[in-house]
Amino acid sequence: MRLVWSAILLIVGLTTQAEAQNAPIFPKGEKAANVHHVGNVWLNEISPADSTFAFGISVATMERGARLDWHKHPGGQILLITEGTGYYQERGKPKQTVRKGEVVKCQPGVEHWHGATPTTGVTYLATSPALDGKTIWLQRVSDAEYSKTN
Repeated sequence: MRLVWSAILLIVGLTTQAEAQNAPIFPKGEKAANVHHVGNVWLNEISPADSTFAFGISVATMERGARLDWHKHPGGQILLITEGTGYYQERGKPKQTVRKGEVVKCQPGVEHWHGATPTTGVTYLATSPALDGKTIWLQRVSDAEYSKTN
């Protein structure tokens, strides 16, 4: 009987450890209103810009099929993909697939969009300098643009 209980405790311990390893690093945050995107998106501003640090850091979590509108950042933006698979595209260039562990550098003033794939969600950390102005939102990414293969 002692062997059975030991085995059960071992299995429970391993299951708990596996769940902890799959848990997100940061909370999902608040569901964003569908103003500048299509689909379900959650945002968590984990470190806003302030008088000492002129850049903020946010976490964005997108369900499969979600995508931001075309936009640009006066000071640029860096995306650190932490979970899933997504897309990134600059205006006039082919759409790129981005995966967990990759870094995307959005150059200042370059129109682009990013989002999840149709089959996989994506989560990323985003940081931008706050001194150069806020995000400039443009038009929606059309279904044709989103679905286009390279």
